[in-house]
Amino acid sequence: MRAAVLLLAAAALSGCVSAVAGVGGLGSDAASRQARNVQIFVDSTRPLKADESADGSAHFSLATVSVPSGHEAGGLEMASFGAPDRARDFAIVGRRALDAEAFRNAVATHLSGRVGSNRDVLVFVHGFNTGFDEARFRLAQIVTDGGFNGVPVLFTWPSKGSLFGYGSDREAATASRDAMEHLLLDLAALPDVGKVHVLAHSMGSWLAMEALREVAIAGHPDLDGHLGDIILAAPDIDQGVFRQQVERLGPGAHISVFAATNDRALGLSGFLAERPRLGAIDSTSPDGRAALEGLGVHVIDLTRDSVGLIGHATYASVPEVIRGIGAEIGASRAGDRNRQAVLGGEPDAPQFEKLPAPVVATPLPAPQAPAIAVP
Repeated sequence: MRAAVLLLAAAALSGCVSAVAGVGGLGSDAASRQARNVQIFVDSTRPLKADESADGSAHFSLATVSVPSGHEAGGLEMASFGAPDRARDFAIVGRRALDAEAFRNAVATHLSGRVGSNRDVLVFVHGFNTGFDEARFRLAQIVTDGGFNGVPVLFTWPSKGSLFGYGSDREAATASRDAMEHLLLDLAALPDVGKVHVLAHSMGSWLAMEALREVAIAGHPDLDGHLGDIILAAPDIDQGVFRQQVERLGPGAHISVFAATNDRALGLSGFLAERPRLGAIDSTSPDGRAALEGLGVHVIDLTRDSVGLIGHATYASVPEVIRGIGAEIGASRAGDRNRQAVLGGEPDAPQFEKLPAPVVATPLPAPQAPAIAVP
């Protein structure tokens, strides 16, 4: 019986693998969008060779991802087999290996001379059962659909990309905490950086929060003033562990949680662990409110917006949701306007509507309404 449950859980947890199609009726951008290239900085703890074992050491690169001209918002168009067709599929069209110093210098160069939220960095951490190419494609999709104009950085850890690798993936994520801690501290120390935002999905949320916890213990809970939004999508985190992580970060952390009570992957994860997962929390129930009480966490309920059989990748598969993420991390800030005035020229006009201050949110409106604030 338990073997059957594990098989079912593995299949459901494959929801961490992205949907390859857009949401019907919501991809009207595709006809007018031209093919574009997105440059992504990559910090990877994956072994460089297939026959090597992961040891937690980091490798760096700069990847160029081609986003197809026919891309539909919310979709992740990937070739099923063979070489990708750049008119229809995401593709890696360039890659340059970097050492640690060259990586920092290259990110700094990309930030130099920017103003406003364009000085921000978005660090994306993928979830369980995610391959290297898919992780790069997903971040390119998030940047494109969310309208992020800062510098995207992928932190990718050695997921086995196997339905049956949940346990080994958890160990690999654990071994990658120090590398991610170093990445966050290095980014925050760059001379022209604005805010460092963190967007993490599923098991990657646990890794990101653990790394942020280590940063806080090291005496930099807000990355020396550079920590921006922390967005946890369908986080596969024990609710009690999450409380300890948040308490380490302190009251100033701006944390948003995208949750859905009908996320089948997290339902099975909670069943196997015999502990509820944060991403499946019902913030309107007494138990849900008690679990979040005093944390100052902004919870966005995606239950009614859930897509797909599993409902585990809604954050990136529903255009209104991913655009809302872009609105949050790309919002104009008063401090940036002051900086622009000093540098000369007109301040950036606010491109997005700012989300409200962190509170425990009520359920979202009817599905036809935007999931969160959008332009």
